[in-house]
Amino acid sequence: MVRAALLQMTSSDVPDENLIAVRQMMADAVSQGAEFILTPEVTNCLSTSRTHQREVLCHEEDDPTLSGLRSAAAKHGVWVSIGSLGLKTKDGDGRFANRQFVITPSGEIAARYDKIHMFDVEVTPEETYRESDGYRPGTQAVVAETDFAKIGLTICYDVRFPALHRRLAQGGAAILTAPAAFSHVTGAAHWHSLLRARAIETGCFVLAAAQTGVHPASRGAQRQTFGHSVAIAPWGEVLADAGTEVGITCVDLDLEEVNKARKRVPSLTHDREFDGP
Repeated sequence: MVRAALLQMTSSDVPDENLIAVRQMMADAVSQGAEFILTPEVTNCLSTSRTHQREVLCHEEDDPTLSGLRSAAAKHGVWVSIGSLGLKTKDGDGRFANRQFVITPSGEIAARYDKIHMFDVEVTPEETYRESDGYRPGTQAVVAETDFAKIGLTICYDVRFPALHRRLAQGGAAILTAPAAFSHVTGAAHWHSLLRARAIETGCFVLAAAQTGVHPASRGAQRQTFGHSVAIAPWGEVLADAGTEVGITCVDLDLEEVNKARKRVPSLTHDREFDGP
């Protein structure tokens, strides 16, 4: 058994403010017995302004949120999934990385994952996103080793790509992360269905810490996100749903449920080659 805590936030575009908030939430989660703490996508800065991002985002080695959360993990002796941080990159075309980190109880970086699938969509004529304009997609699927389970890392829009999740599960993952800053429109339509499907297909726990509400913006337009941080069991049951309020949702994971679900329906071992179309 492991107790996981999903932190649901309304991050602003001011990284220092967000770090103070998440460190306090971590301390509160530890007081509730959490051993594994998960934060949402873009924990450090949720902004629609590329100009503002260029001014406030840092390279990984200089990022105060990463440093602060590594210190907090070591202070409390807990595993942490930093859902993602917006970070500057040194190579390529100057776009940012949308990067998840798994932090050990001693504050070391156990794994990094750069979001593979970019949210380039027109949800409505008024709500259009071109994530790839500002962020460089990753190319590597990642399974992180912890002392309680192997964890497959995904971020937000990745949830719509079942092949990635299947690869992670076949690579040993018993838990899949799905940190998000999900659109409130697509969230209402698809969030729960997609996450339950990924859990059922893989026989994994799915843990999705989410951004929620209307996000304060010192520059650029405000964004609204869906919330509903959820934990899904390997058989597809919703174990916890945070609704739309900022806060902490704790859930106890019985990892034997992974083996039970996969024994009942061993679809991960039933791949077949096929032709066409």
